[in-house]
Amino acid sequence: MIRQRSETRGFTGWHMVAVTGLFFGTIISVNLVMAWNASRSWSGLVVENSYVASQQFNGKVAETRAFAESGIRGELTAESGAIHYVLTRKGEPERAVDKVVAVLKRPVEAHEDIRVELVRKGEGIFVSAQALKPGQWIADVTAMAGGALVYRQAVRFIAPGEGR
Repeated sequence: MIRQRSETRGFTGWHMVAVTGLFFGTIISVNLVMAWNASRSWSGLVVENSYVASQQFNGKVAETRAFAESGIRGELTAESGAIHYVLTRKGEPERAVDKVVAVLKRPVEAHEDIRVELVRKGEGIFVSAQALKPGQWIADVTAMAGGALVYRQAVRFIAPGEGR
């Protein structure tokens, strides 16, 4: 009887090299994709200089309290193709304000930031025909009367898409 010798191929060094290569290749590929996505999206920058921002914090809090005590309220609404801003003081339209400027920013990216000067359409009513892309926005709205700051407000809102 002739015996055939069957060689079982075990786990060799070449197998280990292949497994190790696939393991580290997967990790490196995922890291490269994540780094590429991170570099194309948010910069991570919240303020230019955190020390200076911390020094200005108490002043901004005092300014916000003064605006709250003045009784002025602002309401921003975004519709497709237009931005409306209504200013009231203790429930009545604010008559003193003659200029409203809004700096519109995306919460994460800076490449779509725009500055819009709203046009007065009546007592306390300001409008802009600026069309915004759908999604989240932050509006830093400044109201002026004769060059003096009357009211400042930051509003986070969602601009509707077409057909809403």
